[in-house]
Amino acid sequence: MHPMSYITQSKPTNTRILRHPAQKSKIKQVSSQRIILFNKPFHVITQFSESNGKKTLRDYIPFSDVYPAGRLDYDSEGLLILTNNGKLQAQLTQPNKKTAKTYLVQVEGIPAEKDLQRLRNGVYLKDGLTLPAQVEVIEEPKWLWLRHPPIRYRLTIPTCWLKLTIYEGRNRQVRRMTAHIGYPTLRLIRYSIGDWRVLPLQPGEWREIDEI
Repeated sequence: MHPMSYITQSKPTNTRILRHPAQKSKIKQVSSQRIILFNKPFHVITQFSESNGKKTLRDYIPFSDVYPAGRLDYDSEGLLILTNNGKLQAQLTQPNKKTAKTYLVQVEGIPAEKDLQRLRNGVYLKDGLTLPAQVEVIEEPKWLWLRHPPIRYRLTIPTCWLKLTIYEGRNRQVRRMTAHIGYPTLRLIRYSIGDWRVLPLQPGEWREIDEI
């Protein structure tokens, strides 16, 4: 049986703005550095352009001078960083920088320690061997928001939560990694990128920070 770890809530630092889409207003554009931390809700596309009626960043972010530093899948949730700082974008997205990205992952089934060790060692996916990951079983965080719609549970199959940190950003990498060891991902939340965390933002909320 795995020892359990816990994820606790933290207070924001260097906060300038905290705004929900329902309170959004036009904000004057500036040419200075801008860094936005955004809690991307489930079923939002990580782009500003329209996409067949699906929700996009335009429904939440009132700026036109920032771009996502990396992507977050349509069916994933959590921290997304938007910026107009090219150096920061490179730091967060280029594989050789190996920026840590931590996810909270609800999987179908209960992985054994030997299964988790495979992720720590690296697994072979179609696009090659993954870098060694950090992974542990955790309790479901008490602060975690509800997802709409909720995941579909199967009564005969238990689920558990993992805290998984990777140092690269391949397409749907976390989902492919857990599927590779036999435990499909049911819910995926990006908790942190580097030193930045999604808390205390709720889905659809964002805040602007003053410095890297």
